[in-house]
Amino acid sequence: MAEEIKIEEQIKKLEEEMNSPTFWADKNKAQAVIKELAELKDERSGKGGSHKYDKGNAVVTIISGAGGDDAEDFSRMLLDMYLKYADRNGWGISFIHQHQNDHGGYRNVSFEVIGKGAYGILKNESGVHRLVRISPFNAKKLRHTSFSLVEVLPKFSKLEEKDFNIPPSDLKIEFSRAGGPGGQNVNKRETAVRVVHIPSGIAVHASGERSQEQNKEQALSILRAKIFKKAEIEKKTVEESMKLNKNTEIEWGSQIRSYVLHPYKMVKDHRTGVETSQIDDVLNGDLDLFIEAEKDL
Repeated sequence: MAEEIKIEEQIKKLEEEMNSPTFWADKNKAQAVIKELAELKDERSGKGGSHKYDKGNAVVTIISGAGGDDAEDFSRMLLDMYLKYADRNGWGISFIHQHQNDHGGYRNVSFEVIGKGAYGILKNESGVHRLVRISPFNAKKLRHTSFSLVEVLPKFSKLEEKDFNIPPSDLKIEFSRAGGPGGQNVNKRETAVRVVHIPSGIAVHASGERSQEQNKEQALSILRAKIFKKAEIEKKTVEESMKLNKNTEIEWGSQIRSYVLHPYKMVKDHRTGVETSQIDDVLNGDLDLFIEAEKDL
């Protein structure tokens, strides 16, 4: 009991410190306070967050927005960043769907992060990410702004999926060949699956498995998670969220984090105020500073 009182006192002290008008005068100190506060709140709540799916795996999808080749290259950079972060945590990766262009960039890519607490740790990475740099695809070497959407969903168990009943009449299921970069077919059979939830317009692709049936199951699993996440964001029931789709615009003004490579180097999270000039470290998977601050979101 005495330990719990001590933790509450420390939390109160740090929260008062954060409310000080001079809190961000020393950015390094401010970020250390945010990290310490998140750790104390974790300790108070028993670690890992209160959500029932936080301790499980995560399904991450990265979708390129405005910016053409630059945006698709940015999606590749984000993919590399999350793969390196997963590796740092000892998590496994299983690809679900990849749509690459001829330059090695990604129009969209989905993968499962397999590890204890992956969803709880990564869930607040969801949102629009913005990159500012000198474009490697522009002959005039002009500065370019690109956007990519990161979506993090919980991976449901077979038992949990039974809680999300979707009428077959609400689904449109399409099959195609699984393709590689530049549209080159790597599978002659139609194993890739696209599932559309007709009432909401939510669409999901899966092509990572060898059989059509396995990809169909994977796509339906992700669709359930998308509907669940949408309900959570909109504070509606799962049934209500199936009726109306609310799209996130992948463009200027909606970003949660900016990665600036030119004219200076800076990564800043617009929700928490956390920032660092060590952008190379961040892109190499050093996300702890941002992940810790996100726990209060």
